[in-house]
Order: sequence, then C-alpha cells, then structure tokens
Amino acid sequence: MVTGDNIETAMAIAKEAGILLSSSENKPGKAGQGRYRCMTGAEFRGLVGELKKDIVNGEVKEVIPNLHAFRDIAKELRVLARSTPLDKYILVTGLRNEGNVVAVTGDGTNDAPALKKADVGFAMGITGTDVAKHACDIIVMDDNFASIVKACMWGRNIYDNIRKFL
Repeated sequence: MVTGDNIETAMAIAKEAGILLSSSENKPGKAGQGRYRCMTGAEFRGLVGELKKDIVNGEVKEVIPNLHAFRDIAKELRVLARSTPLDKYILVTGLRNEGNVVAVTGDGTNDAPALKKADVGFAMGITGTDVAKHACDIIVMDDNFASIVKACMWGRNIYDNIRKFL
C-alpha cells in the first residue's frame, strides 16, 4: 500500500485491509526482520536513491542507484506512507526492472506517473481525476476494489479461452 497519509494512519488502514497482521511485527524502523515493512517515502528514497538514466543493452533505461537496498526493501515492504508521486514511480520502476508484473490503482493526478509506468493501471471512474483516467489502462467504473478482482478473473478466463482456441 502506497499512500500520502501519515504512517500511523496508513498502518491502521493496512491492518484493517489485512495487509499488515499483528502490531508487534509492524513497527516502523524495527531492526532485523521486518525493518522495511512500514516506512515513509523519504526513508525509501534515502535508501534507494532517485532514478538515474543508464544505457542497458543499447537502450536508455531508468535504473535504481542502490539496487541492493531496493531488493531488500521490496522483499518486506507492505506500507509506504507519506509518499510522493516520485516514490510511487521509483517503486514501480524498480519492481518492473526486477522482472515483476506491476499493477497500480489510483484516483489522483499524483498517481498518473505510476499508473502509466505499471504493466496495468487501474483508475477509479467516479472519484478519479481525468489525468488518472487518461494515464491508466482500465477504469474501474464503480470505484470498488472488489471489481478489480472480478476483472482479473474474467481477464484470465478470456486469455485461457483465446489460448485454447489458437
């Protein structure tokens, strides 16, 4: 969960949504296992650095300066609070560069860069801004996150049927 909310609010919402489990294992900045589970955007950016352009296989690509730190954080990260649009974009870029398939949901103008960079971007149809809607791949017409699960189910079904047909 990546949000602009403060870390306490973000953690409370994440617990309610089942993203975080017990309060003892979710303390921000805890040493050892779970130290990167909840962090702020500034902490994240301070550890991984800002994106740099590099030539990879003859192609200009955005890369994470501290890839080792990014990999450690990506394994554990559950909540990124007080994040900026740049933090979201860095996270999506890093995950994609590591070979992950990334989906992003958003409703604001600040979500547009991450929505565009993701493999699939979901924007909210009712509360979403025009900028978010234009940057995304799929508009969730009822603003219900459960609709995304349904869309994935139907999408997989259609994909499987096309593969069977071909």
